[in-house]
Amino acid sequence: MLFFQLQKDHTIPLYEQLYIGIKNAITNNQLAVGVRLPSKRELADFFNISQTTVELAYSQLLAEGYIISKPRVGYFVEEIDSLPYRQSDIANKEIKKTTETLEYKIDFSSAKIDEDAFPFTIWRKYAKDVLDRPFKHLLQTGERQGEHALRIEIANYLHQSRGIECDPEQIVIGSGTEQLLPMILKILDTNSQLAFENPGYSPIPRHQLGQLAIPISVDTDGIVVEQLQKTNANVVYITPSHQFPTGAVLSANRRTQLLNWAAKAPDRFIIEDDYDSEFRYIGKPIPALRGLDVNDRVIYLSTFTKSLMPSLRVAFFVLPPTLVQRYQEHFNYYSSTVPRFEQHILAKFMKDGHFAKHLNRMRKIYRKKHDKCIEVFSNHYPQITISGDSAGTNILVAFRHEKSERELQQVARQNGIHILPLSNYYLTEQHYSKRTFLLGFGNLQLHDIEPNIHQLMEIWEISKKLI
Repeated sequence: MLFFQLQKDHTIPLYEQLYIGIKNAITNNQLAVGVRLPSKRELADFFNISQTTVELAYSQLLAEGYIISKPRVGYFVEEIDSLPYRQSDIANKEIKKTTETLEYKIDFSSAKIDEDAFPFTIWRKYAKDVLDRPFKHLLQTGERQGEHALRIEIANYLHQSRGIECDPEQIVIGSGTEQLLPMILKILDTNSQLAFENPGYSPIPRHQLGQLAIPISVDTDGIVVEQLQKTNANVVYITPSHQFPTGAVLSANRRTQLLNWAAKAPDRFIIEDDYDSEFRYIGKPIPALRGLDVNDRVIYLSTFTKSLMPSLRVAFFVLPPTLVQRYQEHFNYYSSTVPRFEQHILAKFMKDGHFAKHLNRMRKIYRKKHDKCIEVFSNHYPQITISGDSAGTNILVAFRHEKSERELQQVARQNGIHILPLSNYYLTEQHYSKRTFLLGFGNLQLHDIEPNIHQLMEIWEISKKLI
């Protein structure tokens, strides 16, 4: 007979206790293969339970292959292969985290936005409207290029604000530039020689670029086109309206040079990343390079990361008409990586004019923060050089110091301050006399900017005296 007890006051049902007890007896070889189990009536009498309870337990064992049933004979233990088994010690170990998460008292990240200024009430209204039965069709897979309603609004916005004429069919929506750039390269040619600004932003991690990346220097007028012309690159990735991270604006002469370079060969293209063109504080907005292109050589790329929120994960590119067919051929299996509900919320937000109002408000907020940063450095730290201060949500601060950028970054981190050095964005090793850092102010409160800067300068031991 079976050597275990059933607990009638236990939270586990009786049939499940019986099933577990018999299964354990089989797997532990307490019941040999071929042994006949007690009948349902015998087992019910032994445990003082109903035959239905026994039948449920036997049915589960039968379904899982632990026993077999022979009509009018009974139930017998089935032969099962033994499984390799090792006692798990995961519960007794602390799993090592693959990524380090630090909480900073002060965060000068250039990737952060002003959280308090987001229009939660309006966004919530559109989210509530979309998440309802009239929009149940959004539960199905949508268009692979993204929702047509959102592509219409993006096309209208580009026409009004960036001087770009395009059809919604030229627009492809995806979940960030990191996902879209590999798609663009596949559309062009997998063997493309890709040039990047140096320093610059790369949606593809540097360790994955390998020999693909051809570094091209950047100066105060943007990417050095003459240097590009001497390479075998046929695709160049640039941020012409507000170069990241230096803040340089591509001059009119170099824009012409770059467009002429692209027009000289049929396989040459320019990928224009217009990531934060909305926030400019000096002069008029810089026209998009795509708006000047008459030879269909510019692929326009942008995102809502800075203008709305990084977590939205909505970016897009605009293909020249000549490449739309090639996209259709390469990605006929593709499904958009952005949830349809979020796309329709954003489309309604843009259509009703709230996106334009939000941008106007954010320009004023970021301009005040920008001006405060300049004021603090001008009044208290005249030995520090400021650059990249015409647009965006960060400035560059450069100064002489006996410590390296890495050492200064580590000192800041030890004091709960997050700030990144310019050297993080170089494709090649650079040697320069000044230590240069990106000081982001997007998510800083206006009244915190001055004390936060003073605290950073204090731990770096920077005073009005030249070091």
